Amino acid sequence: MLRVILAALHLLALGIGLGAILGRWITLRRPVTADSLKRVLHFDTQWGIAAMLWIGTGLWRYLGSMEKSTAYYNSSSVFMAKMGALAVILALELWPMITLIRWRIALARGAAVDALPGIAAARRISLISGIQAILVVIMVFLAAAMARGYGAR
Repeated sequence: MLRVILAALHLLALGIGLGAILGRWITLRRPVTADSLKRVLHFDTQWGIAAMLWIGTGLWRYLGSMEKSTAYYNSSSVFMAKMGALAVILALELWPMITLIRWRIALARGAAVDALPGIAAARRISLISGIQAILVVIMVFLAAAMARGYGAR
């Protein structure tokens, strides 16, 4: 039963994460207002929760040999491509994460939206979010291929 729960949580995290990153992308494409920033920070929180759940369940499934052995994953070129996509997503997230944390801190201290540090960078965060959304979709296709034995040696 644990295998089913971990697999289901892993898939739910993908859905939550994709919805959140798409929401962040779409919202930041428009001028930033107090309301839109509130939505962006909500989407960003969902994205972070999804990432923790996604990575946590993924590591458990990978290291815990719940369905397949770690050696199976390590020998799969499709799994390596999937992990490469994840690595790019995480690398792309570093700057937006730091920027959004700064915005949260400044807002908590009473700063106005237009006075937030780096607020002009919202369009760049939007672009990064769009790229991340595409990579998440690619990861879903890679996971489906891997589940059907593609890439196994």
